[in-house]
Amino acid sequence: MSALFGPLDSGNCVPPRQQTRAAAFLISAHGALARQFAFTLPMKLTSAWQTELNAQVYREAEIVSLLLRATSWVPDLALTYMVASWETAWLPSPLEGIPDGTLATATGLATLAHAVHAKIRPAALLPTEANSNDPFVMALRRIEFENGRLLQAQTAFLKSPELVSFRNAVNSALERRHTEIGKLWAQALEGVGINLRAE
Repeated sequence: MSALFGPLDSGNCVPPRQQTRAAAFLISAHGALARQFAFTLPMKLTSAWQTELNAQVYREAEIVSLLLRATSWVPDLALTYMVASWETAWLPSPLEGIPDGTLATATGLATLAHAVHAKIRPAALLPTEANSNDPFVMALRRIEFENGRLLQAQTAFLKSPELVSFRNAVNSALERRHTEIGKLWAQALEGVGINLRAE
């Protein structure tokens, strides 16, 4: 097992089996975030943080669309049971102790999104010799760039004045989500020869 994608094929492209597994996981995670952002926000925006979270709906949907087209898909029977565990992990988890239901739900979603964008770094798995003109490689690098921007927005929200009195609960939820997402990502890639357990 390696900590990177590969061995690469003769064109220095990531093997389709690894592309399929990584893309399926990413589509599941970012698709769940897009759905939850869409349904969490009210029809009328009343706070500055809602404006930023609204923009994230479209960025998450763009990541899903990009992966659907850039991936060289092959059958992967393990996905039939893996996707069920992933989708369960993405279920909404409003932060307990926050009396405002909208804020509690948005905070729970922000901790999940922060973990997805911080713990899943697919471009970091690309070997230096990976073909930079390959659509899958370009997609992962684009996702890495977008993740950085999205992470800044989630961090700003989680440190916002509205959540100052709930700091301990936020930090605890964030730590739990990071551990959970990191474990799922590592398990997903283990089946296709990539070992992230040392991270």
